[in-house]
Amino acid sequence: MAQSRIQLAKVQMEEYKALEDFEQIASPAQWSIHLVLKPKIKNWSTKNKNYQILSKRVELDMPPKFIEKVDFSFKVDESIISQDEAQATYNEMRQITKEFRTQAMKLYVQSAARENEILSNEITGIVERFPQENDDGFDAEPGFAAFKQYHELRQKRMKLETEQSMHFLFEQQVEGDTNNPEEEIIAPTVIQEHELLKLGPKFIFNDPKTAARRHTIELATLKRKIENCFLRKKVSPGRPLEQFMAELDVLLQTLHNVPTTIVNLNKDKTIGIQTNQNDIIELKNNITELINSQASQVNQFQIMNIVKVKKKKNYGRLVKRLRHKFKLANIILQKSEKSKVFHLGKVEDYRKKSLEYMEKTQAYKCLENEDPLPDLIQRTNKYLLDLRLAKWITQKQYELLSIKPNEVELAHLYYLPKAHKPDTPLRPIISGLKHPTNKISKFLDDLLRPLFDKMAQETTVTSGFELVKKLNEWSIVNMNQNNIFCTIDVIDLYTMIPQIEGVLSLKRMLDYLKLKKVGNLKIETIIRLSRFVMQNNYFSYDGQFYHQIRGGAMGSPLTLTMANCYMFFFERTIAKQIKNGGGLYFRYIDDLFIVINWPVRHLLKQIDRWNKLDENIQLRANIGSFTNFLDLYMENRDGTLFTTVYQKPSYEPYYLPFNSIHPSHMKKNIPFTMLLRAFSKYFGESPINEIMPILGTRNVKNLQRRLIHNG
Repeated sequence: MAQSRIQLAKVQMEEYKALEDFEQIASPAQWSIHLVLKPKIKNWSTKNKNYQILSKRVELDMPPKFIEKVDFSFKVDESIISQDEAQATYNEMRQITKEFRTQAMKLYVQSAARENEILSNEITGIVERFPQENDDGFDAEPGFAAFKQYHELRQKRMKLETEQSMHFLFEQQVEGDTNNPEEEIIAPTVIQEHELLKLGPKFIFNDPKTAARRHTIELATLKRKIENCFLRKKVSPGRPLEQFMAELDVLLQTLHNVPTTIVNLNKDKTIGIQTNQNDIIELKNNITELINSQASQVNQFQIMNIVKVKKKKNYGRLVKRLRHKFKLANIILQKSEKSKVFHLGKVEDYRKKSLEYMEKTQAYKCLENEDPLPDLIQRTNKYLLDLRLAKWITQKQYELLSIKPNEVELAHLYYLPKAHKPDTPLRPIISGLKHPTNKISKFLDDLLRPLFDKMAQETTVTSGFELVKKLNEWSIVNMNQNNIFCTIDVIDLYTMIPQIEGVLSLKRMLDYLKLKKVGNLKIETIIRLSRFVMQNNYFSYDGQFYHQIRGGAMGSPLTLTMANCYMFFFERTIAKQIKNGGGLYFRYIDDLFIVINWPVRHLLKQIDRWNKLDENIQLRANIGSFTNFLDLYMENRDGTLFTTVYQKPSYEPYYLPFNSIHPSHMKKNIPFTMLLRAFSKYFGESPINEIMPILGTRNVKNLQRRLIHNG
């Protein structure tokens, strides 16, 4: 491999010199044909390389990925079909897959061979018709000879590049299939890498245009880095740095202006080397003087600190390497939804569950590769302008909600695994912080959410602490040994609510509160803006674009308020029944909590009736004498309410790291809230026993002893 690399560099250098010679003596007609032939040769090089590699793949039985990954298979139910018959079916599947791969590879090779043949014939014809006769006083014979030599070297270089590509293909075949995760990928040894790196870079063309383009940028970058090194030590670089950069500029220009072809090479070689060595020695002396002149301003203590500074660990590079390894292995590392743990899953599993979710909900329309962002930006600004001209919104509101094309981007879909549930279902999250309608969505949510909180304060809770307080007050009078707990989950609430009905639920809320305006906005303006937001949820996922035609985007601010309003009017019948039965009812978004003195069979019948109230809302219940809801564990112990903190089995006891970028008031509020919960009088056990599951610290025993000592 090393010899091949040296050989390729030599051929590249010879080809470049041959091209220079041909350019000097070619006639205008010959140079024109060379320019016509150049892109065809480049295209043929690619096609020929592909054809040669494909032929080698056939020989080594290594089909390309897009053919190899085709696998026709399905599961046969062996509880119905006998094992021998099932095995015969599996063998037939493998045979069909093998035949398809063979035919596909054959057709692929034939197509590549045909492309290569057509281009080869075309190039051969042009070369054969290359001008050899004198034209307008130009002697064409030397130009033809120079072109012939250049063309032969070019073909030799392309042949070596093709052989290199096939060499790596052969190594891959020897080491093992890189697509098979069960086989270990053997990397080149350190010795081989060292020998390869010792050879230096491949031949680089002396291109003055490219060098001139990079010259200014490279010098400016170097100057900035040197300045930063001095400024980190509180030292100003000063005039010596300017002098150093000026001398370096002159030196680089002198070195680069040395001609590529020297007639008297042997004669001038000694002079050139001596001159370059003198320049380099002078440059080193200048650098030393610059450092010494500036170092005199720094005391010995600072210099010792510079020496002792440890190299910082490059966590960014480590993260990039991990991401690359995950990508190669087709693995996704994703934070779970509520358990504060990370979930490791296969890309295929995520795609399969995503497809199943989309087919089940029928809420998304695939737009394939048609990017909806430009049209959405235009429609959003036009819609806001029409509202402004019709005086539905003020000029200030128009300026607040309008968007600029360079400030927005399309939302994207990702999934959070629910690690605390069986089979690890996925929760879809549409991240649209810069989505064109996000400003409108947040603006409406800021207006409407306080109104909903006011309307639904009797039937909703916002935390486990609020629930346990109300439950304790209710249990003093109503709790007996026949009470049962029931927690109900609304299946896919955000996605299953129809968009029109969801917007109308906002209208019903405003009518329920007897409001004609919210702030200075009319009710109809709010409804118009809400409808526009709900009907323009677009996002990208897995390289394709989608339009959400049902429900709201989980991640959009307005979606939560809309879902809450829809559930408020749905749950009124349920809340009334529970209240009339002497029970207690509360809801937290899509989770319902009930305590009631009903037989289990009667409660199940009622849940079946509730499931028929609205075809878009389906309830899944869990009934018993104890239950978990939010972060609470509740139990009926012979008519006595027992409550404690509940943590899911997959839960990890950590919160925000102290060195995180979150505001300090959030960090300070976490231990305060946890201790408030621990010492709450509403929990059934001693607050000291609650310290362990709440704080999750190694110093719990010392803290417990201190609390007991202080009484």
